[in-house]
Amino acid sequence: MTEEKNIDYPKLKFKAGLEIHQQLDSGKLYCRCPSVLRKDNPDLEVSRRLHAVAGEKGEIDVAALYQSSLKKEFVYQFYKDSNCLIELDEEPPHELDKEALKIAIQIALLFNMTIIPIIQIMRKTVIDGSNTSGFQRTVMIARDGFVESSLGRVGISGLFLEEDAARIIERGKDKDIYRLDRLGIPLVEIVTSPDLKNAEHAKEVALKIGQIVRSCKVKRGIGTIRQDINISINKGNRVEIKGMQNMDIFTKVIENEVLRQRQLAESGKSNEMEVRNALVNGSTEYLRPLPGSSRMYPETDLPLLKISRDLINEAKKTLPKSAEETEDELKKTGLNSEMIKLLLKREKIPEFKEFLKFYNSPDLVAKLLLVFPNEISSKENIGLEKIEEILLENYSEILNAVNSKKIKEGEVKEVLNKLVKGVNFGEASKIERIDFGEIEESVIKMIKEKPGLNPNAYMGLVMKQFNGKVSGGEAMEMIKKYLK
Repeated sequence: MTEEKNIDYPKLKFKAGLEIHQQLDSGKLYCRCPSVLRKDNPDLEVSRRLHAVAGEKGEIDVAALYQSSLKKEFVYQFYKDSNCLIELDEEPPHELDKEALKIAIQIALLFNMTIIPIIQIMRKTVIDGSNTSGFQRTVMIARDGFVESSLGRVGISGLFLEEDAARIIERGKDKDIYRLDRLGIPLVEIVTSPDLKNAEHAKEVALKIGQIVRSCKVKRGIGTIRQDINISINKGNRVEIKGMQNMDIFTKVIENEVLRQRQLAESGKSNEMEVRNALVNGSTEYLRPLPGSSRMYPETDLPLLKISRDLINEAKKTLPKSAEETEDELKKTGLNSEMIKLLLKREKIPEFKEFLKFYNSPDLVAKLLLVFPNEISSKENIGLEKIEEILLENYSEILNAVNSKKIKEGEVKEVLNKLVKGVNFGEASKIERIDFGEIEESVIKMIKEKPGLNPNAYMGLVMKQFNGKVSGGEAMEMIKKYLK
């Protein structure tokens, strides 16, 4: 495909806006079930068929009609200890989760948005099987905000608080199987104005929005954030592209969609208003017709949602800092810029601050979070997530041991390495220390046998020989002493 630099976005009258969905880290939105995903076998399965219904305007949405025409059976997997009748649509919803609402308000404030004081909760018709009720509950929390970018402000037209869909387990020609563990997990949908200038700008804004949102109490990991983009050119029809999570192909998908719409226009055809799915090769495929306003109608089981000034002020009290403010704060600790960027990129700021409470050495804490797990993962061929899980379980004991001088800073990686291999902390913290006289003898011998090397080269040889049983600082001190 043609590279982006050959696409004249202004000439094509390129218009694009993002829809970003982020799960919140709270209980479920309309019941008090936990927001956890399950891997074990379900306790029971329920089979349903869903039918399209008219929206608020008395019309049936075109996308709902399309899904209904497929006449599929939907099977829902249920867990007795983490699902309830609300998720099966056998009981009315409870009051909206207060913690989820507070997080949504904080996100809205970070985007400079106006909070709506009295709001009607709506039902959005969804009959692809992803919700047992045949609709998704959604409520507009705020509007008219913005985010800054390298090409100017990008408007944030709306922020919605919604319940996430059931999790697809298996798709078939006549039957789909869903799991109810994800259904009802709160998520915010952030909708930008069509202010994006080109594919690279769209990627920049998506990353910026994601960074701001993740400064709040949201879920992390694969599947917790999902991105869609709406695109049109030359006053043509809007196309929504789903599945834009892979940032490696983000710009390529947009470029290819622009070229697809341009080719249609050049051949005298108009692109259809439709939803398409992003593929790993950067192309897209047809999913369904583009939904319209006909799928929306008021929620009758819940009262109007009222957001008081007191609730907004309460959310402001614990409003997280921006990335720029956090970066400035980290610089004051003496941490170098590279480590600061890695902490922000890897989203390890909360852990970094927590670890510092146990041992006030920013450099060691940053290495413990960012460097040691990667090195151990590469050397031992163990998944990084597993190592980080073990680290979080043991960090207080590790850092308290350094504080009490039970272990040295240079021995922390060795302790973590033992823990990863299944050794308990008591045994892992028993370090076999080398006699410093032995190390000095080795240093003298190295300098005699390999004269002319720089100090760092000698230090590498010492560290390799003694396998981390001497710190880099201690080794360098000896090397400089005998190089003189």
